[in-house]
Amino acid sequence: MNPIRLSPLGYVVCIAAMAVASAAAQAHDLTVEVLGARSDKGTVDGALYADAASWLKTSLQGERQPAGAKTVLVYRNLQPGTYALSVFHDENGNAKLDSNIAGIPTERYGFSRDARGRMAAPSFADAAIELRGDTTITIHLR
Repeated sequence: MNPIRLSPLGYVVCIAAMAVASAAAQAHDLTVEVLGARSDKGTVDGALYADAASWLKTSLQGERQPAGAKTVLVYRNLQPGTYALSVFHDENGNAKLDSNIAGIPTERYGFSRDARGRMAAPSFADAAIELRGDTTITIHLR
């Protein structure tokens, strides 16, 4: 039996194909069921964060779906790891969480693990979830 001989370019192509296949095999989906919207007006907006440094500043992925009694947001092709989410019901469609003059939100919001902060948003650690495979979580708006 004769061995298969590959040119240097052939080796590079094979290694690249294996790397892509390996990365795709590790990609998972995170499905977020959001409950507690006050109405079906507007949208439910969600932001996914990958670490404490980016928490509530720069999201890894954002999702927006029409509001309803149960709104489902899906974050696709995520690598295994630690993530946290923030969501809110944007009733008036202005793409921001509205608050009153004292800074208290007037639209409903929530975080992964239904985490709550004290006089502020919860920490990344309090809202963190581990993604090891396709996962579904529920967030209740308050």
